[in-house]
Amino acid sequence: MAKSQIKIDYKNVMSDVIGGRHGISPSQFRMLDEKMKPLISQINKQRKAGKTPFRDLPYNQRISRRVNALVKILREECDDLVVLGIGGSALGNIALDTALRPYLPDPDDKRSRKPNLYVLDNVDPAQLGSFLQYMTRKRLKRTVFNVISKSGRTSETAAQFMIARDMLIRTLGKGRYQKQVVATTDAKAGTLRTIADTDGLQTLEVPDGVGGRFSVLSAVGLFSAAMCGIKINRLLAGARDMDDRVKTTRFSKNPAAMIAAINYHYYKNGKPLSVMMPYSYALKDMADWYRQLWAESLGKKLDLEDREVWTGPTPVKALGATDQHSQVQLYREGPNDKLFTFLQVNTFDKDPVIGPAPDCAPELAFLAGKRMSRLLNDEKKATEYALVESQRPNVTVLFDRVNAYTVGQFIYLYEVTTSLTGAVLGINPYDQPAVELGKEATFALMGKKGYDDFARDIRSKTEMNKNYLV
Repeated sequence: MAKSQIKIDYKNVMSDVIGGRHGISPSQFRMLDEKMKPLISQINKQRKAGKTPFRDLPYNQRISRRVNALVKILREECDDLVVLGIGGSALGNIALDTALRPYLPDPDDKRSRKPNLYVLDNVDPAQLGSFLQYMTRKRLKRTVFNVISKSGRTSETAAQFMIARDMLIRTLGKGRYQKQVVATTDAKAGTLRTIADTDGLQTLEVPDGVGGRFSVLSAVGLFSAAMCGIKINRLLAGARDMDDRVKTTRFSKNPAAMIAAINYHYYKNGKPLSVMMPYSYALKDMADWYRQLWAESLGKKLDLEDREVWTGPTPVKALGATDQHSQVQLYREGPNDKLFTFLQVNTFDKDPVIGPAPDCAPELAFLAGKRMSRLLNDEKKATEYALVESQRPNVTVLFDRVNAYTVGQFIYLYEVTTSLTGAVLGINPYDQPAVELGKEATFALMGKKGYDDFARDIRSKTEMNKNYLV
């Protein structure tokens, strides 16, 4: 199979396209080149020192062999796969499924979307209650639950798992329950590891040193993908292809360095919002995955010297052509404080032809006989043109087609881009200290032992005051 590489078109950030006030001049690009070169070397050295283990996931055949072996055992007896997880333990799974499986099943192929995938990434009681009602005894016998948590102490996932575990044991018996649960967790320690070892659950590992938002190319994302028929070996091959490209210190040949530099330039020059706008339904949830990756990695109070910097671009999701009719008015005539990233697909696996115009509506004849892909991509070009006319900088990530190989490239590209953007901002992109307070507060409010004083403090500040209710 010939290689299909995604490309980056950045001409619409150049000063000769959108003007000197909002565009990047050739001399500014040369400065960005000089700034990025040592940072590329820096993250390459960090990788060799074992400090960024997510970089080596595409080469870890042990993970893919273990995933494929488990899938071989479970898939034929599975009609419904349920992922219990949140954040990095869910968004990548959803993104892979949306990108690489049909929108709806083929009515002539009963296995075209089997198993059904349900990712329960929230604790909304109405959503969960509806799902539990759907899980009849008959369905439950052919359902696999994949609970994903490195520690097992994430409140949302723990609560979901406790409900699912109780339902399985009560309905099918404890001797059967273990066969229908896969725990993806720490290899040696933690609450979920203890439960898995005690109950005899089938397990996969969350790799050491890999944060959730960087984990989609590990068993965290690969198991549900492989269960749903996605070619994970092609996914990893695409990531390896991109790895070759993002290692080079040649700035003009390194797409991760280019994207990081452009984002850094605009963040430092009054454009703190980063809008990702796929013109492809298949890629819409990749924008959700990107939002977590960008927000949790780059939003930091402290720099590497422990100085307060309160830094981080804000990621925004849009979908073309849908959001041409909901957001582009703001994007063109609102504040010029955004950098736009389009995702464009050249070739679609299915591409219907528009039918003839009704005799009573000859004004629609211009559409007749044309492919839907042309309409969608011309809509993208129209939006691109409109933004350029308003001097709004934008880049395009170009997919020849959406498949496991190109999606693997995209995921790895943006993971390394995040590392480089963190490096150029002078912050640690791999921790998330601000997330912990909310987790601890949830423990307190839910009555965890040892949190009584904390719970009282929280309630004193969050109780509603009738004087402020309208």
